[in-house]
Amino acid sequence: MDTAALSSLTGLLDGVDQLGELLPLLPVLVALELLLSADNAIALAAIAREQRDPGLERRALNLGIVMAFGLRVGLILMAQYVLAFPPIQLVAGSYLLWLCFRHWSSGADPSGEGSSGSSSQPVRFSRTVLTLAITDLAFSIDSVAAAVAISDQLLLVLTGALIGVVALRFTSGLFIRWLQIYPRLETAGFLAVGFVGLKLLVLMALPTLHPSELFTLGAVMGLLIWGFSLRESTAAEES
Repeated sequence: MDTAALSSLTGLLDGVDQLGELLPLLPVLVALELLLSADNAIALAAIAREQRDPGLERRALNLGIVMAFGLRVGLILMAQYVLAFPPIQLVAGSYLLWLCFRHWSSGADPSGEGSSGSSSQPVRFSRTVLTLAITDLAFSIDSVAAAVAISDQLLLVLTGALIGVVALRFTSGLFIRWLQIYPRLETAGFLAVGFVGLKLLVLMALPTLHPSELFTLGAVMGLLIWGFSLRESTAAEES
């Protein structure tokens, strides 16, 4: 989710046509981005965690986020054409649902060794980086559409995208550590991924349906509260 996806912020951002007018709002937008990118961040953290090496996890996140920003910029520049193409929402929603189902189907092999043993480390690393970038792009479909609708100033929209990916990198790094402490958090994150994917498909099938984004926010926050409701013991955390 993204701050631009919240219709309640449209009145705040509407009419902001110069970067100087946006600067006083930046602290609020950054704080909101940190909060609202939680569902995306958990998914990216879980994907990066497949490397099973802290250094490779950070490197994969850095490269994936850089690539994700490039894809977001491309989506923004081509938004007029891409977002008017209905199958893009179908592909994004289906991809997010596939990520959710893949998590459940691989649950029997939590170490990830069974699925990666046949792949070389460079291939597995490259695949992780690409998956990170594509996952962020799928999450960005609705937020980019909302951002373009709020302001036609390209610099402002790109600034918002940059704030979003920086916040995403920060929260993803936190969630990599938290996934080791809170055993329910990864499941909650992938449930949120499936929820967002299902929402995209429902909105494509029923374009006249306009659910409140606050409902989406509430559902995601509820899943996160459940994810943080169980903590590993101190001994397990220290190990």
